[in-house]
Amino acid sequence: MDHLHINRSAWNRLADTGSQFAETATDEECRNPLGTLDSRGWIPRSVAGMNVLCLAGGGGWQSVLYASAGANVTVVDVSDSMLRLDQQECRRRGLKVQTVRTTMEDLSMLAEDFYDIVHQPVSTCYIPDLTPVYREIARVLRDDGLYISQHKQPVSLQVSHRNERDQFVIGVEYFHRGPLPQLPDTHYREAGTTEYMHRLEQLLGSLCRSGFVIDDFSEPCRADRSADVTHFGYRGRFVPPYLRIKARRRIRGESERDGHLSSSGLWIPGMNQSPPEATEP
Repeated sequence: MDHLHINRSAWNRLADTGSQFAETATDEECRNPLGTLDSRGWIPRSVAGMNVLCLAGGGGWQSVLYASAGANVTVVDVSDSMLRLDQQECRRRGLKVQTVRTTMEDLSMLAEDFYDIVHQPVSTCYIPDLTPVYREIARVLRDDGLYISQHKQPVSLQVSHRNERDQFVIGVEYFHRGPLPQLPDTHYREAGTTEYMHRLEQLLGSLCRSGFVIDDFSEPCRADRSADVTHFGYRGRFVPPYLRIKARRRIRGESERDGHLSSSGLWIPGMNQSPPEATEP
């Protein structure tokens, strides 16, 4: 069974058993939907009438909040059960969303140059190659469209276990290829899924080479100094779990020569050069 079917089955099971990763938006959150979605000021003050794609965003949280704020929402997810939560919650609240079951690597059923915002929670860890994902997002986004995404930090996925002193051990090579092995450390790993580690060069460099400029970047703090050593908050003191990226689609047809200004006014060096190949084991 390939990664698509394994991860679809795993997320169907997580949604059907009430996982914390499948919690729907609350009434309180819907009173201030954009504030709930965005604590960093990355989303426009109004999304009313905008076309928003919640990519790998099933579960009844993102879609409900964007629709509550007046956006025209499409939800793409690989899991039938996660999409069912979107349908149920939006129907209950009198909201309209379009749901599409497909993988992030294939958005061929969605129109080109259509969406104003693509918002993607942690999900690229379930895909072996980011190139087709970024290419599809670049295709469906309008010029200067906003792409907000969150990913698992590569170092977080390198942790294999804790030693006898409760220190976190890096047991996965940085240039690891293929699915990640099953490991004793299961913090920030979803049960039953097949996951892949993507290096920073792949997460950030491939994004720029796919037609985007990066406007902002953040690392959410998951540290808790009062947490027990077995708690994920203790792990977060030493190992950052996530990174967030705010990027924009460059205007189609723009030159990508060295030193050219992007549509957001950012200078992107070396865009016409391929990065040097790393020596991998």
